[in-house]
Amino acid sequence: MEKRLRINNFIRVPEVSVIDETGQQLGTMKLSEAMKIALEREMDLVEVGPNAQPPIAKIMDYGKYRYQKERQERKSGHRPKEQETKTIRVGFKTGTHDMLVKAKKADEFLEDGHLVKVELTLRGREKAMAHLGLPKLKGFLTTLTQPFTTQGEPKRGPYGWVVMIQPDKKALQQKQQPKKDDGTAE
Repeated sequence: MEKRLRINNFIRVPEVSVIDETGQQLGTMKLSEAMKIALEREMDLVEVGPNAQPPIAKIMDYGKYRYQKERQERKSGHRPKEQETKTIRVGFKTGTHDMLVKAKKADEFLEDGHLVKVELTLRGREKAMAHLGLPKLKGFLTTLTQPFTTQGEPKRGPYGWVVMIQPDKKALQQKQQPKKDDGTAE
């Protein structure tokens, strides 16, 4: 929320330019006169323009004003969901069927629009043969059916090879658009 405004007795200037609750300018007056008017109307005197000369003060119901501001911020605070990152872990010794199952899950993530982190984990002595893991990771990527783009080349991480993939937006847009019928029979 914005910084708190000075109200009533917290205003520390001798003169203020006053605006009433309807938005009408009452002019420049002493702070004590402005406070008296606000009290008569059972409202608060709120310093809304502290940097102006003289500072601008408005007569308003400060509690209602704060409530409306907070409500407005809460309402505008609902942003679209950020793109979530999903992880698919494949082992160096993972079998063909298991690779296909994991590829199907990665396809689902891509179809939902998620970023997918694909990790090929190397354990123990497999780390000594890390150069053999890269072709296995690239082979896994070729089994994916959803269109995707990689965010850079596969990198060597502490536990093996890692690559980030994301849905190919152009291919997804083309897939979602209805195909035009050119009138030719097949």
